[in-house]
Amino acid sequence: MISGKNIHKSYGTLEVLKGIDLEVNKGEIVSVVGASGAGKTTLLQIIGTLDNPTSGSISFDNQDVSSLSEKRLASFRNRNIGFVFQFHHLLPEFTAHENLCIPAFIAGISQKEAKQRALELLDFLHLTDRAEHKPSALSGGEQQRVAVARALMNHPSVILADEPSGNLDSANAKELHALFFELRKKFNQTFVIVTHNQELADMSDRKLMMVDGRIM
Repeated sequence: MISGKNIHKSYGTLEVLKGIDLEVNKGEIVSVVGASGAGKTTLLQIIGTLDNPTSGSISFDNQDVSSLSEKRLASFRNRNIGFVFQFHHLLPEFTAHENLCIPAFIAGISQKEAKQRALELLDFLHLTDRAEHKPSALSGGEQQRVAVARALMNHPSVILADEPSGNLDSANAKELHALFFELRKKFNQTFVIVTHNQELADMSDRKLMMVDGRIM
């Protein structure tokens, strides 16, 4: 479903990615591990079209997204890629329900359909009773589950997660990890997860080890 070919990324004279080839199949949970500075987050940002490779290409379902205009790329990202970060990045002035609706509104989905989809996701993630709470009234684990629900809002092809449990205690981290596999079982959801959590990495279908800008 995702194919990356000979991906290089440099910032000035600093070469961060040094010829990455990878493939991710639909329904796979793939973890990316390695020491800090190995290039994991840079790779995830390029897969997620948040950054452009210096050279090389990224394709989704045989569509080369490297050649898309900024406007078309933003639309593609909104509809096909869900992001979960270490910090939830929920908008503090909006409720959990409203935070979920925002990606759908950007995609042009009707208010009625967006609100219904948001309520279904909140119910699936056992957050119905927290729907009208703002982020400040939610626990850390609840905030991250809302962030996962937001990532799922537009039925994305893939969820990209960057240290998703890095800001959680061990109990909430275990719950989040279990949720990823539950989502794969229910929706055949695909995940690419950058993580330092060895337990999560070992649970994954495949573990990619990055060393000095390369996949070993």
